[in-house]
Amino acid sequence: MDSEDDALKNEQDAAELEQGRLLFRQECEFLMGAVDLASLPEANAPEVAFAGRSNVGKSSLLNALTDRKGLARTSNTPGRTQQLNFFFLGSRDELGLYLVDLPGYGYAKVSKSLVKDWVKLMRAYLRGRPNLKRVFVLVDGRHGIKDSDLDIMKMMDETAVSYQIILTKMDKVKAKEKETLLKKVNAEVRKHVAAHPDVIETSSIKGYGTEELRSAIAMLAAW
Repeated sequence: MDSEDDALKNEQDAAELEQGRLLFRQECEFLMGAVDLASLPEANAPEVAFAGRSNVGKSSLLNALTDRKGLARTSNTPGRTQQLNFFFLGSRDELGLYLVDLPGYGYAKVSKSLVKDWVKLMRAYLRGRPNLKRVFVLVDGRHGIKDSDLDIMKMMDETAVSYQIILTKMDKVKAKEKETLLKKVNAEVRKHVAAHPDVIETSSIKGYGTEELRSAIAMLAAW
C-alpha cells in the first residue's frame, strides 16, 4: 500500500511539474509600472508577487523562471524602483497570470519619507488586490531572515495575504551551514499565521528550485 501511495504521489508531483513547465513556456511581457492602486491593471487574472530585500536576486529569479535573460531588466530602469512592476505570463485570450515585481526593501540609506511611502504603497496593494494568490518573499540564503524581512512578513500576516519564503543564492551556502539555516527559517515560518509552511530553496545560477517554484505558481494560476 505504501509503495502504491508513493507511486501515486510521484505521478502527481510529475504532473504538477509538467503544468509548471507548460505555464512558463508561454509568452511573458512587461506591462507597466504602477505607483498607486488607481494605476494597477484590471484584476482579471490570477496574480503572484515577488518581494525581497534589495539585491536578493528577484530579477535573476524572474529571468530564470521565465527562461528569458533580459525580462526583469525592464523593471530595473532608473526611476522605477518604487513602482510595482507588472508582467503578464500567457495569452490575454486564454488562461494566464500576472507576475508582480515589488520594490526592493532594506536599503540602509533610504530616507524615512521614502520608507513611509513604500510601506503605504505595499499596504494598499496587499489590501486592495483581490486576485492576489500569493506573495513569494525572497530571502538571501547566505544571511537568513533579517528584520526587514520580518517587517514584510508581519505586514502580510496583518493583511491576511498568503506568502511563501523562497531562499535564494543557495549555491553559495555551505552544506554544513544549510541545516542550521533551514531549521531557523522553518522555525520562524511556523510563527506566522499567513505563511505557507513549505520553504523553497533556489539558485538562479545553478538552476535548481525553479521547477518546484514554477509548479507552485501553476497550482495558483487557476481561479
